[in-house]
Amino acid sequence: MTGAKVIAFANQKGGVAKTTTTLNLAAAFAEEGHRVLCVDMDPQGNLTMSQGIDPETLERSMFDVLVHDLPIVEIIEHCEIDVAVASIDLAGAEIAMSVKIGRERSLDKALRPIAELYDFICIDTPPSLGLLTVNALTAADKVIVPVQCEYLSMRGLAQLQNTLAMIRENLNPEVDILGILPTMVDTRTLHAKEAIEILEENFGDRVFGARIKKTVRFAEAPVKGMSVLKYDPNGQAADSYRRLAKEVLSNG
Repeated sequence: MTGAKVIAFANQKGGVAKTTTTLNLAAAFAEEGHRVLCVDMDPQGNLTMSQGIDPETLERSMFDVLVHDLPIVEIIEHCEIDVAVASIDLAGAEIAMSVKIGRERSLDKALRPIAELYDFICIDTPPSLGLLTVNALTAADKVIVPVQCEYLSMRGLAQLQNTLAMIRENLNPEVDILGILPTMVDTRTLHAKEAIEILEENFGDRVFGARIKKTVRFAEAPVKGMSVLKYDPNGQAADSYRRLAKEVLSNG
């Protein structure tokens, strides 16, 4: 796809700050003057909610784009950043799409007409490796994997790599992991330090230098319907995401 660089944020384990990372990295790109779209592919709609939109009130969402081929521009809300919104009916999309020919490419197809309008398209995925995540990985150029610094979270990386290998073989030969992002890091614990060391041993320079530490700001910002960069622009959390944005931008 020409135009926007498409980045999927994936980890089949929940609670690893995927949505937080999708939104705040997108906000950091926007701060640098880039045109950014976030796509909410998670039926829980947390990304949508974190921009102050109630998924319950939406008439149409990504469900209609994926299942009924509604043009994606019709469900983009212009908030702090542009968001292609999700609602709970997205949970039924995998079943509704199961009879579609080319179902794994529904998102890729939907993004093509708007690729020229954006510099970056950031896709938040559900905590599973089902059809919605497969759609995101098929549409993506690169994948960022937020990993909570603990053993169980890191085990999921192997499954994700297997899924990526299958997608490269069958659907999207170009997709690759751009980087692994240590999140919810509690720097006071030895466990977190060891976990990061293990990550670096296994993935080398694919582990981002940025570290996303645990902070209460992450819980407060979505309630106010904004990114942490807007909510607490001079805080440590905002700075971590600005640093991450610089790393991603310098990676071309």
